[in-house]
Amino acid sequence: MEGFKPLRNVAPDTLTNKAEFVLRLIFDFQILTIYRDLKGVMPGYKGKVLDIGCGLGAYKHLLKKGKTEYYGIDIDSSEKFDYRNKKILAYDGKKIPYRNNYFDHFICTEVLEHVPEAKAFISEAYRVLKKGGSGILTIPWSARFHYIPHDYHRYTPSMLKKLFEVNFKKVRITTRGTDITVIASKIIVLWLRCINSAFRLKILYLLLLPIAILFIPFILPVVLIAHLSIVFRIGSEDDPLGYTVFLEK
Repeated sequence: MEGFKPLRNVAPDTLTNKAEFVLRLIFDFQILTIYRDLKGVMPGYKGKVLDIGCGLGAYKHLLKKGKTEYYGIDIDSSEKFDYRNKKILAYDGKKIPYRNNYFDHFICTEVLEHVPEAKAFISEAYRVLKKGGSGILTIPWSARFHYIPHDYHRYTPSMLKKLFEVNFKKVRITTRGTDITVIASKIIVLWLRCINSAFRLKILYLLLLPIAILFIPFILPVVLIAHLSIVFRIGSEDDPLGYTVFLEK
């Protein structure tokens, strides 16, 4: 069992969810860097858009209403991971339940590491995409073992290139964050884990809560440094938070 499960990624569709979404963009640099990359392309999409492994559809709001049709799919056991969404189509994680050349675009965020057979998964995404259509996919590099045991891979850019060039005409891979962002992210995760432990575990662990509170003045500069490392690309991109793959069929 995971001692510190990943927080579910909510869509900013209510006041509470908007506040949670904004906090994630401040403190969760995986989410922030994914959001930045998606925001760079999704508002320009037109036509049918497939969100593969969509969860709660956290990025659906980036699509322009009236110009796109959103389709979300996720595995039928996603409820086990706090991603209950009755507005999407459940599928088996293997065969995408749409005909060939149906979608103009697809997005797929932080899913590929959970897929045992990546080649078959990529072929399915390719199959349902129209010729000339585009896809954007994100995958972590620096991330803890999560959604245990359904976490199978960490891919280098070299391997990602090999996997996608088999099918797609154009493949462009970019980094998300630098080693400085990663270090800052790990510090913040450790801090949050102490707070989480203080509330979840035995009385002895309540000692962790005052320590976590005392560290707040230290955490704030760490957050600032992380944001600066993302904006100005400070640090080494050889050890990033993750990668974004831009695809064209």
